[in-house]
This record gives sequence, C-alpha cells and structure tokens, in this order.
Amino acid sequence: MAQEQETRRTTFSELLGSGRPLVADGAMGTTLFSLGLEGGGCPELLNVEQPDLVEKVHRGFIDAGSDIILTNTFGGNSRRLALHRLQDMVAELNAAAVQVARRAVDLAGRPVAIAGSVGPTGDLFAPLGPLTHEEGVVVFTEQCRALAEAGADVLWIETISSFEELAAAVEAAATTGLPYTATLSFDTAGHTMMGISPSAFGEWWLANPHVTAIGANCGIGPGDAVAAAFDVTTIAPNAVTIAKANCGIPLYQTEGLTYPIGPDKMGDYVDLALRSGARIIGACCGSTPDHIAAIREAVGAFVPGPRPERSEIETRLEAARRPSPAGRREGRRRG
Repeated sequence: MAQEQETRRTTFSELLGSGRPLVADGAMGTTLFSLGLEGGGCPELLNVEQPDLVEKVHRGFIDAGSDIILTNTFGGNSRRLALHRLQDMVAELNAAAVQVARRAVDLAGRPVAIAGSVGPTGDLFAPLGPLTHEEGVVVFTEQCRALAEAGADVLWIETISSFEELAAAVEAAATTGLPYTATLSFDTAGHTMMGISPSAFGEWWLANPHVTAIGANCGIGPGDAVAAAFDVTTIAPNAVTIAKANCGIPLYQTEGLTYPIGPDKMGDYVDLALRSGARIIGACCGSTPDHIAAIREAVGAFVPGPRPERSEIETRLEAARRPSPAGRREGRRRG
C-alpha cells in the first residue's frame, strides 16, 4: 500500500471525537429519482446542470437532523461515468458535488460533515474480472483527490463487495490525507455478493485500523445492517461502526418503486444498532427526510441497554439468520 499521509483533522473528526452517536443522511439516488431524474440518467451530472436540486436533497436531510451528508458522487469514478460518456468530467463533477454540499452545510447553523461518496467501479477485479489492482487504484485516486481538493471532510467508500476492490479504494483514499471510511453491502445470505462476511470484515479492520470507520450500507434492510454491525463489533469492538440500511426490498407498483419500511420502524433500528455497537447510523435506498428525522429522534431518546442477543435482532427487525461457517457460500456474481 502507498505510504499514507498524516490524517487531517476535519469537521468529521471533530464530530466523531465528541463521542456521541452520529446521524448520517438518507437516500440521494432515490430522492433524485422522486424529483424527476429519469431512469438511466446520470445523477452526478445534476451537480453541474441542476445544482439547486441536489442542494435541496442535502438541505432536507440536514433539516431532518443529519450530522453527515454524502455527496452526489456515488457513481463519480471514470469507469461508471464512462457509461454516460462523461469519463473526462471526473474532477469537475466531484468538485461541483462538494461545492453544492458546502452551500447546504453553510446554512445549517451547526457542524455538519461532508462525506465524499466513493462507490464501486462496476467492474470485477482480477482474478475474476478485467480490472487490475493498479488500474483500480488509478480510478479511485482520481475521484478521491478531486473530492479532497474540493473540501470534503471525509472519504466515504461504500457498497463494496470484494476485498480486492476495497484494497484499491483504501489505497487511493490514503493518499489524500483525509480520514476515510468503508462500508460493504451484505445482501447475499448475510455476506456480500463476493462472499465477505461481517466477521471477516471485522478481521480485516484489525489489520487496517487506519480506516476511520467501517460497517454496512444498502443491503436488504435494517435487520441485516444491524446484524452486520453486531458481527463486526464482536470481532473488532474498538472499530467505529456504521449502519446505513436500505428500507427493505423495493416493490414495483404502478407509480414506481416503493419501499416497505417506513419511519415508524426507525426506533427499533436505532435501539438495536446502538446496543450492537454502531456509532454512526443513517439510511440508504428508499429513505426520506422523515426516516432521518425518526432516526434523529430515536438517537436523542436512546437509553443505553445490554448488548442484544442475535435472536432479538432477528425478531424485531426480521434479520436473516446467518448460516453456520460450514454452510457459508463462496463468492459469486450477482445474477
């Protein structure tokens, strides 16, 4: 791994240093689609073509109580932007996203951290796919440096499914001097689609403690995100752990996709996530400012209690039961 720079202290570092649970934001993509982004469109292009729309999303989550907002850059690397023939606009689109987020944060009247969202490349890494480690580092470095130079407070690597891609993203993030986090999507029988378990992720962090926070995002629903946090903190109790769950599996209705888990379920989610050791709690696909407001309220009302049993997570949040070690699936591609 490339030599790391000294980590800069940022708003994110200061918020984390407070010791209190932090609230992350909700779904950027889902919200943009609800506001008119067409299917197949490029969300990142809105950072320059409709920045007021992106700012509106950020302000909604800030007003709901978010301590951390993620930039509209999930697909902002050259491999993903090439699908829209925008691969030459990596620096411009990522910098614009940070600037839009900064405008929203400046109106907050309180500290809010800007997390530069760094999603997957969309390609499989060697030996299963065409992308080499070195090529992946180049792709991620371009995006990470653009976000850092524009003023992001933290790099937020998310929805990763393989250790190979994670290694490339982390190596790139380490060159910027910013703190950086990493979350995986445990959406396949309690594992990522490439076979990583939350326990294995915890073991990975023990060897990579320079990663500021780790955890779960996206996936199937709150139960699996909390179960992942539980497993990570069982292995790595000192890790700052993130839970940023989907609002269930979307349902196809005549008016479009709808998500089955509403704000009323966020109280159980927060209670179990915090008791399982999570320090940062937000939501992912399907979540609205109402979900984040419910999370904020539940965090404020939280009364510490004993670490939950796995059965309580499975019952209250319908988490998938983890297979035994002998029954764990090997990594596979999404069908």
